[in-house]
Amino acid sequence: MLTEDEKRFYQRNLTKKGNYSLNQTAKNAGVKNYDKFHNYGYKGLYNGETADDIAKRKKLRYRKDILDNMGSDELIANLFRISQTEQKSKKENIKSEKEANKVHYEVGSKIRKTIKELGGTMPEELPNPRKSLKELEKERKKLEIR
Repeated sequence: MLTEDEKRFYQRNLTKKGNYSLNQTAKNAGVKNYDKFHNYGYKGLYNGETADDIAKRKKLRYRKDILDNMGSDELIANLFRISQTEQKSKKENIKSEKEANKVHYEVGSKIRKTIKELGGTMPEELPNPRKSLKELEKERKKLEIR
């Protein structure tokens, strides 16, 4: 049995790898503005919220990584958004930034709709973890030094 924090570390690692792969697919589709591209995915999944909106809602300081401040369920929803956007973009041979943004938004929206239909908790309603993964990593390293 993994603890919630262990699940978070695991899911966060997968989202990092997934985002790297998605960025390669987006690049091949012609995406130049990656912030805008990723915001389309967030807007679909988070009912119109951008990365900045999510950070503000989570009361994070500017440029804090929002993914490091998500619980495992929220990370899983984002990982699903990432993987499905990549698959759909490849399958449909997306070749423009506008199309890539549209696909990312649609995938996020459909995942949101599915969560709602299943009676799940919307991502923006999930609780914030007590500590970010960066804070937990620092604590872990301090313990290793001792």
